[in-house]
Amino acid sequence: MSGRTNVPACPERTCIGCRERAAKQDLLRMAVVGDDVVPDDRGTLPGRGAYVHRDPACIDLAVRRRAFSRAFRGRGAPDAAALRRYVEQAAP
Repeated sequence: MSGRTNVPACPERTCIGCRERAAKQDLLRMAVVGDDVVPDDRGTLPGRGAYVHRDPACIDLAVRRRAFSRAFRGRGAPDAAALRRYVEQAAP
């Protein structure tokens, strides 16, 4: 027995707000560009990234826990209101 399965791997990431693991495609990646933290929908921006659920409650929790500054090693938190608007506009 080889221990392999035919099921394709699904990358998982941890939400910095609620600390739950979820499929990478279910989370929103945030990246540092210059001195700003910006949403990275396509997941292609270079540099350090952090993931958060596309839920305003998780965003608020991440801000309250100061998770952005830890994830980005002292870069600070993005504007929570702008991030919340972005998530609400991107919702289907």
